[in-house]
Formats: sequence, structure tokens, C-alpha cells
Amino acid sequence: MLTIKELTVKNFMSVGNQAQAIDFANKSLVLVIGENMDLGGDDAGARNGTGKTTIINALSYVFFGEALTNIRRDNLVNKTNEKGMLVSVKFVKNDITYTIERGRKPQIFRFYANNIEQNVESNEAQGENRETQIEINKLMGMTHSMFKNIIALNTYTQPFLSTKQAEQREIIEQLLGITLLSQKADLLKEKQKTTKQLLTEEKMHIDATLSSNEKIQESIESLQIRSNAWANQKEDDIKSFKEAIAELEKVDSEIEISNHKKLQKQTEMQTALRSLHKEKAYHEDSLTKAENTVERTEADLKFAEQQKCPTCEQELRGDKHTHLVDKLKIQLNESTDYVSKLKTDLAKIQQGIDEVGDLGQIPDTYYDTIDEAYNHKGSLKDLQRQLAQTEKKEDTYAEQIAEMKKSAIQKIDYEKANELEDLHRHQEFLYKLLTAKDSFIRTRIIEQNLTYLNQRLAFFLGKVKLPHTVTFQSDLTVRIEELGRELDFDNLSRGERNRLILSLSWAFRDVWESLYQQINLLFIDELVDAGMDISGVESSMAVLKDMSRTQKKNIFLISHKDELVSRVNSVLKVVKENGFTNYANDVDIIA
Repeated sequence: MLTIKELTVKNFMSVGNQAQAIDFANKSLVLVIGENMDLGGDDAGARNGTGKTTIINALSYVFFGEALTNIRRDNLVNKTNEKGMLVSVKFVKNDITYTIERGRKPQIFRFYANNIEQNVESNEAQGENRETQIEINKLMGMTHSMFKNIIALNTYTQPFLSTKQAEQREIIEQLLGITLLSQKADLLKEKQKTTKQLLTEEKMHIDATLSSNEKIQESIESLQIRSNAWANQKEDDIKSFKEAIAELEKVDSEIEISNHKKLQKQTEMQTALRSLHKEKAYHEDSLTKAENTVERTEADLKFAEQQKCPTCEQELRGDKHTHLVDKLKIQLNESTDYVSKLKTDLAKIQQGIDEVGDLGQIPDTYYDTIDEAYNHKGSLKDLQRQLAQTEKKEDTYAEQIAEMKKSAIQKIDYEKANELEDLHRHQEFLYKLLTAKDSFIRTRIIEQNLTYLNQRLAFFLGKVKLPHTVTFQSDLTVRIEELGRELDFDNLSRGERNRLILSLSWAFRDVWESLYQQINLLFIDELVDAGMDISGVESSMAVLKDMSRTQKKNIFLISHKDELVSRVNSVLKVVKENGFTNYANDVDIIA
């Protein structure tokens, strides 16, 4: 339910600086009549130019930013004050109270929901906030043209049946919900664009991933070639090391070194033994000579003790004899001691020879020197070390390949792209379904809602006693007939046209409210006045009264007919004095 509650107007058209406010709620059927005091008032029958239509122009302006009639926006500003124009409206929808304020000089456009200003973050100039206007249109649920056909009926507004066929079709499509299909189609088209963009991006991502994976695969293959070459080289190195080791292992280095050590020791002992034997021979020769000396000295001493010279065997006496004997005794002792020493030394030498013993067999060696044997051992250990190191070596290429396969190569998920493809095809199907003229959805909506529209139109035509048959065709054109004759709208009299305009508006309103939302307010500006006979007036008033009573509508009937006062629930008198309009009498004034 859309309930328009109150309107406040200031410096708008004939309304001056003194703000005027009208309460729309719970007023039932209201007659709006004027009194122009500047032209003599009621006594002079001055009803025109008071500002009655200003109400619906203000309502149109505050909701849609333009007047109901063809008045430029700058001309909506009061010509006396020339500034400070401000119109505000309060309405309720879904238990939320909304307020719109719109004005010029200065430019103002504010929108509130439960007293909280909306879109305050917008950088757009006041009065030019398109997004705010779109939001208001959504709340209203209608275009300005629909507003003129179901809320504010005015004699100065071109009747629906006088507009071009394209304009008629646009209004009917909006009324029947076809425009909603178009709007949905537009939204769907935007979604299509988004889906297509996402699909394009996803395909680009897939292509980029494929290209990346291809390059990575090339790198992997290149690394694999290097890995294979490395592995082959490793295998060859291991083979070479093993062959070299096997060759070296033919000679037991430890035995070879041991044999060389034995050989070295044996050589040293042989040298020592030769030295001992040489020394033994020397000592044996010396011993023989020493023993001979002892024998000679003993013999000489014997002769000397017999007082004979050992050399000449002459007899010795006195000191000479004593001296010689002492000398020989000393020589004998020395020679004897020397012999003893030689025998002792010789015994030691013999002991040494005995200790050496049998040198045994000479050890067999592969190398000429022990250094070569040690080099052999070192070479073997070095080869074994290199073999172990080579066998332990990891293939760095294999690591890189594994890492690239694990993290660099991206898995391609075609599911999202397939889903987007399916979604895009589905959206295309739905778009055609929503836009194609022969779509069963459009056909069904038109058939269903058009039938209801024709039923309501026939009902109201009967109520206002218009003898013509008016029917909307399946192609959304209107056919007017009288006694089997097809007529144009301009064939009708003014009174007949007004009855048709009212009936058509009421039928539109019933269809609108059945499809969208209830609306509390209805303005009828001089349509009951112009060219309508008593029968037309009475029948139209009966419909309006019934509508206000049974449907709880707040109906404002703008008229010059004072006789209608008795047919309404209340009166709003619009008084113009000193060039300014005031709203008074039965309708509440909001200060």
C-alpha cells in the first residue's frame, strides 16, 4: 500500500512565502473549489486562477521533478518572490515513512526514510541525483505518464487515447507488466554482459594457464633432458669408480704395506747382522792378537822373573830387572784385561747375532717401495670416498621437476567456464523469452491482464452510462464502437470523451492495484465539469463516492461546480488574495 499523507508547498507557482500544507489521508471525497479575491471572490463568481491545479502540479514536481502540465521548471518558482521554492511530500510504504523535499533557487533534492537522509554520500549536485530519483521511482512503482493516468487526471493533460499509438502501447505495456518484462530483460541483459565478461575472463585465464603450463612443460622437458644426462653421467662415474676400485682391490694394500714393512725390517736386520758379523770378525781377530800378546807377555815375564832378558836372554839385575818385571806384569794385566773385554764384547756380539736368528724368506711385494703401497691405499680410499659421494648425490633437476609439477603447473578447472557457458545460454534463452513479441510469457500476460482490463473498462463505461464499446485488442490497440460502427476518439463529444477518460483511468487503476500496489490518492481536475451533462455528472459522482467509501480512497475533485458541495464529504477552498494562494476550510492546514 502506497499512502500519500501530506503535501507542503512554498513559493511554488501562486503559493507564496507562507508555506501551505494539505493533509491527504482519511479525507474521503473532497471537493476542491477556488475563490479569487483579486477578481471579486464568490460574489463575482471568480473561480479561475486560484491555484487548484497547483496542488497536482506540486505533487507531480516533488515526485518526478516536473509539473503535470507543460510548465518549465524555472516558471514553477513564484514570480513575486522569485526564490526559495520548496515542495515536500510525506508518504508511507511497507510501514516506512518517506519524505521528499525538492526545490529551486536554491536547488534542493533530499530524500528521507524514517527521518534518515538517503544517499547523503553522493557527490552529485543537489537536485541532480539520478540514483535518488531512480529509488523514488521504484517506491512509486510508476512512471510520470502512469502517474498522470491513474493518480492525477487533468483536462490539460493529453488524454491517453489522443496520444500516439507508440505512447499508448508504452503505457499499456507498463500497466500490464510487459514493461516489467522489458525491465527484467534489461537487467538480464546487464547480467548477460557480466556473465559474458566473466566467461571471457575465465577463458582468458584458462588460455593463460594453458600457455603457462605449456611453457612450464617445455621447461620440465628441458630439465628432464638435463636430468637424464646427469643420471647417465652419474651412472658412468659410478661405473668408472667401481672399475678403478676393482682394479686396485686386486692388490691388498694392507698386505702390501705389511710386506714392505717386513722387508724393510729384514733389510735393516740384514744390515745389522752384517755389521755384527763384521764386528765379530774384527773382535775375533783382535782376540787372537790379544791372546798372542798375553802368551808373549807371559813368556817374557817368565824369562824376566828368571832374571833373563826376553829378547837377548841376558841376565838382568837390580833396578833394571825390577823395572822390567813390573812393566811386564802391567802389560800382562792390561793384555789379560783386554782379552777379557774382547771375550765379553764378542759374547755380546754373538748374542746379538743369535738374537737376530734366521731372517727367513724374503717377503713378496707388488710395488718397489712402501710409498707406492701407501699411495695405492690412499688412491683406493679416495676412489671409495668419491664413489660413496657420487652414489649419494641427489638429482637437483629431479627436485626442480617435481616442484614445478607440484606448484608451477596449474590444474585447469573447466567446470566454472562450463557453468558460465550454460548460464550465458540460459540467459540468452530467457532474454529472448522476455523480449520476443511472440513469447508465450508476453502472450500469457497480455491475455490474462488484458481480459481483466477490458472487464473493468466495460464495468466503468456502464457505470457512467456511455453507450459505446471500448476494447483493447491483443495487439494493444484500442477499438471504439457504437452500434457496430468503429469510431475514433475524436468522433466522441467532449462529454463522452471525459466519461471515457474517467472510465479508462479507473480501469487502469484497478489493473494497476491488482498487479502492483494499492494507492490511497486520486485527483480529478475539471473532468466532471467540462462538457458533461447532468447524467454524466451524476453517474461519475456515484462512482467516485462508491470508490471513496468501499475502497477507502482519498479523492480530490477539482471543480467549478458549487452544486457538487452537497455530494462530497468535505471541501477544500483554494483562496487567492493579493496574488497568493491559500488552502483552507474543511481540509486540515499544517502550519
